[in-house]
Amino acid sequence: MISDTLQQPFLKIHPDDNVLVALKDLSSGTSIFYENNEISLHDNISAKHKFFVKEMNAGDDVIMYGVLVGKVQSAVKKGQLMTTVNTKHATTNYSYRGSNYQWRKPDVSKFIGKTFNGYKRNDGRVGTANYWLFIPMVFCENRNLDVIKDAMLSELGYAVSDKYKKFTRHIFDSYKRGGDIYNVDLNPATDDKEKRYFENVDGIKFLNHNGGCGGTRQDASTLSELLAAYADHPNVGGVTVLSLGCQHLQIPDFKNDLKNRNPSFNKPLYIFEQQHMSSEEALVCEAIRKTFIGLTEINKQKRQTAPLSELCIGVKCGGSDGFSGISANPAVGYTSDLLVALGGKVLLAEFPELCGAEQELIDRCVNKDVAEKFIDLMESYNQMAINVGSGFEMNPSPGNIKDGLITDAIKSTGAARKGGTSPIVSVLDYTESVKTKGLSLVCTPGNDVEATTGKAASGATLILFTTGLGTPTGNPVTPTIKIATNSAVARKMSDIIDLDSGAIITGEKTIEEMGEEILDFCIEVASGNIIPKAVLLGQDDFIPWKRGVSL
Repeated sequence: MISDTLQQPFLKIHPDDNVLVALKDLSSGTSIFYENNEISLHDNISAKHKFFVKEMNAGDDVIMYGVLVGKVQSAVKKGQLMTTVNTKHATTNYSYRGSNYQWRKPDVSKFIGKTFNGYKRNDGRVGTANYWLFIPMVFCENRNLDVIKDAMLSELGYAVSDKYKKFTRHIFDSYKRGGDIYNVDLNPATDDKEKRYFENVDGIKFLNHNGGCGGTRQDASTLSELLAAYADHPNVGGVTVLSLGCQHLQIPDFKNDLKNRNPSFNKPLYIFEQQHMSSEEALVCEAIRKTFIGLTEINKQKRQTAPLSELCIGVKCGGSDGFSGISANPAVGYTSDLLVALGGKVLLAEFPELCGAEQELIDRCVNKDVAEKFIDLMESYNQMAINVGSGFEMNPSPGNIKDGLITDAIKSTGAARKGGTSPIVSVLDYTESVKTKGLSLVCTPGNDVEATTGKAASGATLILFTTGLGTPTGNPVTPTIKIATNSAVARKMSDIIDLDSGAIITGEKTIEEMGEEILDFCIEVASGNIIPKAVLLGQDDFIPWKRGVSL
């Protein structure tokens, strides 16, 4: 709980820190009273940025979140602004030190007995949505998917673009009449279920991608595993596959990966190969016809009561700012702890954004095998980046840096807080399916879409996505809930933000209160009572990771 401290215009995150975070804009010359000492600010300090609490010399350690996050590059004064010039990324070495982590579980009394209404699959898993999924085996089929998408979504009541088509038509009509095209209104995004033919089908989704051929065989193999993971996802009720026929990723490869992932897979699955069809028209028409039949089948499925232990939540941050690690991320971390304590699953990914937080995470691993798998994946990933002249330290974007995330270790230690404090029960490589209840680490890039794509592949049925700058990211099969780190971005981008954790910054809410609010919201989304903005706006982002260097 940090609300008492937040009445001040700055925050010390951990007792060992030697920098403070400005919670509002502070002017040069302002006197700050900190632990019975007066600090006169040497520079203007913008909200979200950090300043030093004492004079330091080149080579001195910069400590934040209680860990090493950087090294001072030249002498700095007390009250001086931390910048990319005077501070560079640094982290401590890490290793496995034994498994004796003791977790203090949160109070879950408010959630005991609570349930959600989901779709129970034959293999025992429970989905938070019921989607039909179109999968291309190769990029050559993307255009056919686009044709089918335009036809089916509009006619069956799922098209997000319909309002923009009407908007364009109204602009044209106004132009023909000599009217003012700037007076044409656009209705807000709505989820108009009354227009849908299939009330128990939440959407028809399309996994357009640029793979399947022309790359390495490893790329095709990874893509096959990824597509099989999406077909097998508990939020998917049925699948249509389009193949050209001659590509690297062959239908038997996909079927084998699907069988290996789930030997009892029995969802409707329709596969069409264009080079075996009489024409492209025949392919498109037959795919639509068969899919319509499949939709009538999965529409018979209805939501049923399920315990919260059946939820699997992926946690993600993107467009991060200097408040991410002190508001939205720890609030999501508390949500994660609540769900783990209730018997659910949580997935924390983005390995480049765990750089600097390794030792804490290793110490939380339940055994040596789990810890060593994490270490191996982290080291091989970072080495791959180093081999091409990069490295995890190059992860922060210009937007991150501008809003106070000066080093990757600062960004990472704040990002890791989304995983809460519970023990780490497993470490999953990319596309690997989560099996164990509790908190698992998933190897993905930090890239927003590549990370959410990987989290869904591992089985996340909801994604909590924190953002300080705002980002329009979602996922085709996993409803994505956006949580703002500050109230300014929540107001400015209200069309894409679902929840505002800015009250933590002002001291109006505690991290624990916000974490409980987030879990309540998750229950409503999982039950279909609330549709997240990302789903309403059709933010169905899907980018396979080709296992190259992506931070």
